[in-house]
Amino acid sequence: MLRRRAGGESVEQIQPDLIIRTGKCKGQNPSVAGIYRALAEHEKRAAYPEAVEQARADFAALTGSEVPEPCTEAKALTTR
Repeated sequence: MLRRRAGGESVEQIQPDLIIRTGKCKGQNPSVAGIYRALAEHEKRAAYPEAVEQARADFAALTGSEVPEPCTEAKALTTR
């Protein structure tokens, strides 16, 4: 999705090709608003990677266990 977005396609053009892989909406297309939220989250993580790592370390210290790795963009939103 990021590659297509960087190539100049709009979110509205990309949306029909995306499929939700898990959850109650499995097999459906995500909403345009959901795609924009995912893009915003991706930008936030890219801008502040040290804050993400610190939050993961703090959470692991609080729970006393390993924190599972988040889904990558490729796993979360796949194209047909």
